[in-house]
Amino acid sequence: MENKTITSLRFEEARIRDVYARRQDTDRYSWFNPAYRVMIQEQEKIMLRLLHQHGVQSLDEQSILEIGCGKGFWLREFIKWGAQPKNVTGIELLPGRVEEAKQLCPEGVHIENGSAIDLPFRDEQFDVVLQSTVFSSVLDPEMKIRIAREMVRVMKKHGCIIWYDFHVNNPWNSDVRGVKKHEMYKLFPDCQFSLHRVTLAPPITRRLASYSLLGCHLLEKLKILNTHYLALITKPVN
Repeated sequence: MENKTITSLRFEEARIRDVYARRQDTDRYSWFNPAYRVMIQEQEKIMLRLLHQHGVQSLDEQSILEIGCGKGFWLREFIKWGAQPKNVTGIELLPGRVEEAKQLCPEGVHIENGSAIDLPFRDEQFDVVLQSTVFSSVLDPEMKIRIAREMVRVMKKHGCIIWYDFHVNNPWNSDVRGVKKHEMYKLFPDCQFSLHRVTLAPPITRRLASYSLLGCHLLEKLKILNTHYLALITKPVN
């Protein structure tokens, strides 16, 4: 049974590699695109607020891990917020993205090619563990469970996980699947959540941002058209 499970997990990893190898960057992910700026800046604001509420006053001594770090965008953001490059680590499934991340990130940042189902790090090594739209890209339930367990394992006792992901399905993309609140609770049993519904639906943001940034902001505040959860997850307090 275990061999069958491992085979299934490797098949899912191969599927994810193939999907993202075929995906091309577009101007949707450019800082010169107003819709992208709106979405990222709102996400940054809430992430920083959650970290501050968790008791983080400075990232100077905090150890950071991002799973599925891609080209290292969020690794560089943490450095911008004050983290030391030597304390910042990323792991990414696609070798090509690992190489790009190494080129783009400052010297000292540690980036590995590998799978999040078996993280090559010791127990309770990191203060902050981040995942951004990783779980919605995983269709295999067992893989999701293993990734979640690994994230909890490497998180320090008083550390935290930052989760950002879709909670709705994309009708135009069958390679991703939204993660509902009840599934998040099952993935991280006994953990505590500070959960927020964020990010105005990207198709709406892309249509509206060029005309009214205020309109984007006000619609996002209503939450009913928001498509993502941003959560801070912690281990239970003994």
